[in-house]
Amino acid sequence: MPSSAGQRVNRAVARRARSAFASLEHLVAGLGSAVLALGTLTCLLVVAVLSVVGVGLLLAPSVLRLVHLVAEQERARLSRWGPDVVSPGPPSGRLEAALRAPATRREIGWLAVHAVPGFTLGLLGLTLALNAVRDATFPLWWYLLPENETTPSVGLWTVHDVPGSLTVALLGVGWVLVSAVLLPGMARLQALPGRRLLRPGAETDLATRVAHLTATRAAALDAHATELRRIERALHDGTQNRLVAMTVLLGAARRALARDPAEADTILGRAQDAAEEALRDLRAVVRGILPPVLADRSLADALAALAASCPVPCRVDAELPGRYAASVEASVYFVVAEALTNIARHSGARHATVVLRRHGDRLNVDVTDDGRGGATENAGSGLDGIRRRIEAHDGTFSLASPAGGPTTVTVSLPCGL
Repeated sequence: MPSSAGQRVNRAVARRARSAFASLEHLVAGLGSAVLALGTLTCLLVVAVLSVVGVGLLLAPSVLRLVHLVAEQERARLSRWGPDVVSPGPPSGRLEAALRAPATRREIGWLAVHAVPGFTLGLLGLTLALNAVRDATFPLWWYLLPENETTPSVGLWTVHDVPGSLTVALLGVGWVLVSAVLLPGMARLQALPGRRLLRPGAETDLATRVAHLTATRAAALDAHATELRRIERALHDGTQNRLVAMTVLLGAARRALARDPAEADTILGRAQDAAEEALRDLRAVVRGILPPVLADRSLADALAALAASCPVPCRVDAELPGRYAASVEASVYFVVAEALTNIARHSGARHATVVLRRHGDRLNVDVTDDGRGGATENAGSGLDGIRRRIEAHDGTFSLASPAGGPTTVTVSLPCGL
């Protein structure tokens, strides 16, 4: 028990350290975007002043495009660290229409809100990290400094001996603890204006919906074609080869029956083994089309059986009243199966959790692991396949996997009223 408790403490410390490093990286990136926002805001103010005398009107379209470009950079940065921030599209080429667009006003508002606070938070986060490194390593190099410069980061006293340098190192440990506690919250606070102001507004919902339906229809066709190719490969490479081998063995047994019954019996045994392997392959193909376990048991029970077979300890927390359409249950089953496979192969996690809840007419699924994080949706990956399968059912998919973890795959599917 003490050993288990110690392991839990070590894992908690490691997760906190990874979270602090990821947050520091986020803050430094936000510091860069704040510098861009401050410069762009300055250009915008100069053009606004010049517009009073008419000169700035010629520069206004270019400045608005610059505002959108900087906002797009921030959307990309935020999307790498959490749920995607979808772009509303470039501003209109007509100055009056661009100024009237709510998306343009929100982008200008984000510049004003993010420029100074975002810069301040990023600079404070970087200062905390530098102070922690400086003071924690102070005993290693303090004696190389001139006598009047051997001071800690706070500069309240001068160090003259080794015990004094060790005191500074303790101060460095304090900076490390403060950084681990404050940096994640500072990173979230720095990202808040972008997540609130740069997401699409209600005015873009219809256009976004049309584009989304067009994309998901194409994804549904691609997913269907991919599934047919998978089934064809499974039958051709597995079952068909087994049946051909069984046919050859039966022919050999028939020829050997008259001259050597013992040899014929051996060949028939091999043919029986080939038939059993073909049957297993066919069952695997059938389970890949629609798992029979969903017909025999509830979705929660099927997922519990799936989690029990996962190499990583997994807990299923499902509160699902009633049954759902076969396509919905099959999609959820395959999402969880693919996610658990990725966790077992790539995450280095010690534990995983699957949570299912119904909210109104949506079925929500969260698969979380405490692994190393850094998962991405590369083309052709399992996560990319999950997204295409879910969007083909008019569902939503999001991935949150900062460096150091945890990784959370979130899926929401319409399941009827």
